[in-house]
Amino acid sequence: MRSLKFALAALAATVVLGTARAEPVKIRTSWVAPVSNWASIVLEKKDLAKHMGKSYTLEAVRFAGTPPMMTAIANGELEIANLAYSTFPLAVQNANLDDLRVIADEFQDGVSGFHSNEFYVLKDGPIQKVEDLKGKIVATNSIGSAVDIGSRAMLRKHGLEDKRDYTTVEAPFPTMKAMLKEKKADLIPSVPPFNFDPELKQISRALFTSKDAIGVSQFIIWAARKSFIDKNRAAMVDFLEDMLIIERWFMDPKNHDEVAQIASKVTKAPPERFGWLFTKQDYYRNPDMLPDINALQSNIKTTHDLGFIKAPLDVTKYTDLSLVQEAAKRLK
Repeated sequence: MRSLKFALAALAATVVLGTARAEPVKIRTSWVAPVSNWASIVLEKKDLAKHMGKSYTLEAVRFAGTPPMMTAIANGELEIANLAYSTFPLAVQNANLDDLRVIADEFQDGVSGFHSNEFYVLKDGPIQKVEDLKGKIVATNSIGSAVDIGSRAMLRKHGLEDKRDYTTVEAPFPTMKAMLKEKKADLIPSVPPFNFDPELKQISRALFTSKDAIGVSQFIIWAARKSFIDKNRAAMVDFLEDMLIIERWFMDPKNHDEVAQIASKVTKAPPERFGWLFTKQDYYRNPDMLPDINALQSNIKTTHDLGFIKAPLDVTKYTDLSLVQEAAKRLK
């Protein structure tokens, strides 16, 4: 009888543990720009994800920008945020998310041979050099964004400071061309896919690039809280393994025609508009999803120098690449 009780207890424990293991971890990840942000398209190739639905489930959540992501991840409404180099330190310092960790690369700007964001002036306008922007209007997508930091850094190099020497106005990227065309701004930033607009190319020219301003930038990173990582490490490694497989598929040139069709489906734009996507006309994306930590540290220093964060930040103390490294080892 005693043996039977032990056997039944062991069986019950096995059933309970099996049920617990069968419950996949919910992972919500974020995106802002369609196609450029991985979360906007990875589910289009979920057939390549061998762990999805087993050890984890994935939901892609769209945000208007990175600041709302900080609130969402602080409130437990988001597990992975794709933060810009300028907003990551804000999340740590201002939102008190001191357990936030850099876990993977989203994309990098200015890597040799790849795209760097451009800042445009009218082709037939009076602005010939950066100094000519004194007294002018400079457009930005969001004050304190990574795009904005690049612009401010370049103008400061040439002795120009916001409010003292020029006026900054905010506008969404889709409206930037009209802002320049209608002379509501003298300088605008443009990012993929908007910089490939034929009319923009016709009326404007690039005055400088983000690389000219700050060098290589670890433009967007993936960040998660240490508490979530520690609790769900196995599922996170499974998730990153699947993401590596899917991202490498998208970046493989032989899949480009299908990639363009997927981009067309997501954006409702014709597939022929995506010849640039995941080529050297696009941002650099590390095939092992490893961020450039040295570049990130330099970018955060620039953000501090411009007064957007209150103190320096040693990013190595807020980095955990062991998850993505473990995931990559599985694919060797």
